Amino acid sequence: MQKLHVIITGATGMVGEGVLQACLANEQVESILLVNRKPSQYQSEKIKEVILSDLSDISQLGAALKTYNACFFCAGVSSIGKNEEEYYRMTYTLTINFAEALLREQPDMTFCYVSGTGTDSTEEGRVMWARVKGKTENKLLRLPFKAVYNFRSGFMRPYPDAKHIKGFFKFLRAIYPVLRPWKPSYFLTLEEVGNAMINVSLHDYNKDILEPADISFLAANK
Repeated sequence: MQKLHVIITGATGMVGEGVLQACLANEQVESILLVNRKPSQYQSEKIKEVILSDLSDISQLGAALKTYNACFFCAGVSSIGKNEEEYYRMTYTLTINFAEALLREQPDMTFCYVSGTGTDSTEEGRVMWARVKGKTENKLLRLPFKAVYNFRSGFMRPYPDAKHIKGFFKFLRAIYPVLRPWKPSYFLTLEEVGNAMINVSLHDYNKDILEPADISFLAANK
């Protein structure tokens, strides 16, 4: 049975933490490299953690990256309060620099990127964050990894014991049981997102842009 050796970024944020929790619970994930700006507060025999002040520079990890066969890129920021230049640098530039450095060491890898519902693949729309996310997705798809999947998830409910949740999401988590039946194709759990990343890395999929319905399907079908 194939085993995954996974790199996860952003495990000190809500999405990355949820993906990490899914990986810790899954027997097919054998090892996890966390690349964070600060400690994740998680310890396990599966986990190795590297703290970098600049995630766009992973050159110091060098040949150690060759032992991993999947990357779940969950690092990201909200566009609220940021101009386009700043958001571009913290989204497109950061992600692509990381991916290209990783590619130089290990091209035989599945790269999963957390994007968002409403991302603009044309890169020409009026919504700033959607343009930048679209440009990021498009560039990633041109990189010669084994496979690239862009996860356009909607709302994602954290695990009950998650440590990295902002107040607004604590409120939404409380009312999630009401929201999910109303629109199950949009309201996902982070367990589903993590399991979908694991399953698509193990078994591939016929789309490279994954909407919430695709994520839900992949989470349920191993």
